[in-house]
Amino acid sequence: MGPELRHLRYLIAVAEQGNFTRAAEELRISQPTLSQQIKQLERVVGAQLLDRSGRSVRLTDAGEAYVHYARRALRDLAAADRAVLDVADLARGHLRLAMTPTFTAYLTGPLVQELHARHPGISLEVREMTQDRIEASLSADEIDLGIAFEGPHLAGVTADPLFTETLSLVVTAHGRPGGRKGEEGAHAAADGPLSVADLAEQQLALLSNDFVTRGHVDAYFAAHRISPPIAVEANSIQAITEIVQRTPTLATVLPDAITDDHPHLTPIALDPPLPTRGVTLLRRDSAYQSAAARAFTKLAHRLVQERGYAPA
Repeated sequence: MGPELRHLRYLIAVAEQGNFTRAAEELRISQPTLSQQIKQLERVVGAQLLDRSGRSVRLTDAGEAYVHYARRALRDLAAADRAVLDVADLARGHLRLAMTPTFTAYLTGPLVQELHARHPGISLEVREMTQDRIEASLSADEIDLGIAFEGPHLAGVTADPLFTETLSLVVTAHGRPGGRKGEEGAHAAADGPLSVADLAEQQLALLSNDFVTRGHVDAYFAAHRISPPIAVEANSIQAITEIVQRTPTLATVLPDAITDDHPHLTPIALDPPLPTRGVTLLRRDSAYQSAAARAFTKLAHRLVQERGYAPA
C-alpha cells in the first residue's frame, strides 16, 4: 500500500516545525500517533526521511527529496479541487488575489466592486503584501493572481502588463504649492508644473521606507540633488492622505490615481516629472487558471482603460 495524503501532510509539518510536539499540536493529533504515522511512511518509502538524533528533527537527504515532491503533489491536488469546483458560467468560484499596499488605496475598491457586480457568485480573498512576498506566494500556489510593479520576477512567474502609473505632488484641493520662502505658504498661486527648485523648499508628508513608492521618490530627489524638508512619515497611505487634506502647508507624493476617489486632494505635476512605473498582473505560468481568474484578468484590463490610466 502506498503513502496516503495524511502521511505527506504529517511529514511536511514535522519538517517545518523541526519538532514532533509542535507538529502534533499544529495537526491536532497526539505525538505518538504522529510518530507512528511517520515511521509507517518511512517503511513504505523504504528510506529514513527524518534525522531524530539532534535537538531538533531535520530532514535527511532522502527526506529533502521526498518533501519537494510531496509539496508539489499537495499543490497539484489543491488545484485539482479548485478545478472541479470551477464552473464556466461563473455562477460560483473563488479567487485569491494579492497586491502591494499602494494599489489597495485606489485599485482594490473599483476592482472588487466590478467583480461583485458582474459575478456575485465568485468569492474573493484579498491580501496586502510586499512584491517579493506576492511572487513567493504565487510560486507556492498560495494565491492565484497578484498586482505589482514591472521588473525582474522569480522564475515561473508571468507578468501581464496592466497600465502605467504616474506620480505627482499631491496637495489639499484648497490650493497648490508654488512659493519660495516669503510667499503665502505652501499654496501660493502658480501655473503649470512645479519646479524642482520650488519642491526643494516644500514641506512634505511621505510614506515610510516600508513602501516601494518611497524608494522611487527618494531616487528622484537624489537624481535632482534636492532634500525637501520631511515633516511627517507614515506607514499608511490612509494616514498620509488624511494628514495632507487637513494640513494646507504639507504636500505628499503619490500616484495620481489616488486622487480620483479623494475630491479633497489635487495632483500637481512636477518639472521634470517623476519617472512612471509599469503595473503588471502576476500569475504562476504553470498554474491552473480558473474561470474566476480569467474573468478577473479581463475585468482588470477593461477597468483601467475605462478609468483613463495610461496604457502599459
